[in-house]
Amino acid sequence: MAATGCGGGAGGGPGADQGAPGHGGAGFPVRVADCQGATTTFSTAPRKIVTSNAAALEMLLRLGAGDRVIGTGFPPGKGTLPGGLDAGARKVPVLSKSVIPKEKLLGSGADLYIDSFAAMKIMGKAGDAPTAEEFKAAGIKHLYLASTACAPMADKPQRDLSGVEGDIKRLGAVTGTAERADALVAGMRAKVGKVRRAVGDIPAGKRPTYFFFDYDAGTKQPVAVCHKQVANAVIGQAGARNVFEGCDGDFKPVSWEDVVAKNPDWIQLGVRNRGDAKANAEAFDEAAAFLKSFPATKGLAAVRKEKFLRIGSERTTVAGVGTADAVEEIAHTIHPERFKAAR
Repeated sequence: MAATGCGGGAGGGPGADQGAPGHGGAGFPVRVADCQGATTTFSTAPRKIVTSNAAALEMLLRLGAGDRVIGTGFPPGKGTLPGGLDAGARKVPVLSKSVIPKEKLLGSGADLYIDSFAAMKIMGKAGDAPTAEEFKAAGIKHLYLASTACAPMADKPQRDLSGVEGDIKRLGAVTGTAERADALVAGMRAKVGKVRRAVGDIPAGKRPTYFFFDYDAGTKQPVAVCHKQVANAVIGQAGARNVFEGCDGDFKPVSWEDVVAKNPDWIQLGVRNRGDAKANAEAFDEAAAFLKSFPATKGLAAVRKEKFLRIGSERTTVAGVGTADAVEEIAHTIHPERFKAAR
């Protein structure tokens, strides 16, 4: 298996190579490259896994490898994962509500750490991340979610979901659940393919402009999603145009004057999942109320006409199966006539 690295279209990065069947079972050994190209070999599937955050945990749960997760950081809130995944997530010990402290991670007994934060040496004042030597001494292999961890250092924008698909396939290869990974990716491609057939012929200049408003990042200074963030791919695949696609990197603080100058046709109220439908609805209402009352934004046409999309942040900016769902929902909202015609 050859997996895409460093996000969609950003070649030369992380990948997984399923070698010939070895003593670890069919599909092993598996070789995985990190963001800088250093390779780690898995001769057998890991049995004790620690995940850096809810995104990595959700992928393992969907792959059927959740029973091997012995701890996580940034845990999903109760009720934030769909269906039966929530019950599985509740069984996973929480090693930290933010970044797992270095000492706790190294002493966890894990044989694999799945990391979404390669570019971030310090997060939440939890201390420096372990070095490669420290991981090796603790017997922990280190695997990155390339579509998020490697995105800031990629040499090309993310314009499709191949980076997310690569992460899922990579985890499937490493955990011995490749068939399940293929099925998950096939489901994503089917959804995105239907959208592409409906809206893919719309020229870039005629696509509605789109602003992802990260409400939970704070309202004093907005944070834009730039062209290396997976949200840029989600927006583009849905037939819209990210108003900040010109900025380099994954995220960038901007000003409200910048947002007003872009005058977006649509605004996504990017709210993180609160754990239940009522709390989510209240958070979306708060985000909309802010835009309608804030002097800089209340005059925007999108705000006056309430051209808002109430889609959770995680499904748009975090790698996972949910990114395909976000593509579908955005497209159906901003191009309803295209899908009526398809029916």
